[in-house]
Amino acid sequence: MALVKKGSRRITVAGITYRWRLRGRPTYDQGLVWSPHTYAVEHAETPGTTLVITTNQPHPSNWFDAQANPVLPSEVADSIRTARLKGWAPESPGSPFHLDQSEGFVSSH
Repeated sequence: MALVKKGSRRITVAGITYRWRLRGRPTYDQGLVWSPHTYAVEHAETPGTTLVITTNQPHPSNWFDAQANPVLPSEVADSIRTARLKGWAPESPGSPFHLDQSEGFVSSH
């Protein structure tokens, strides 16, 4: 599944260009701060397997004004490096590759 280009940002890691995108509106669980914020990354030139990263932060647009830090490009680059080391092959087709970095997330319920 390819990312929507509108709203995506480009990032280059180890000479490879990727696109990443944050979801603008929270899901129901993210809005209630029951689950953490996620974002997606794909290879910019040859989209294949999408990387889905689960952060340890609430969605910035949650409905309870829970403190949320922005996702920084440096964090995206670190997550891409980690996923590549764990076997993510972004040029190959397949199911989304999930990288769970939610350790430390505190749910509101």
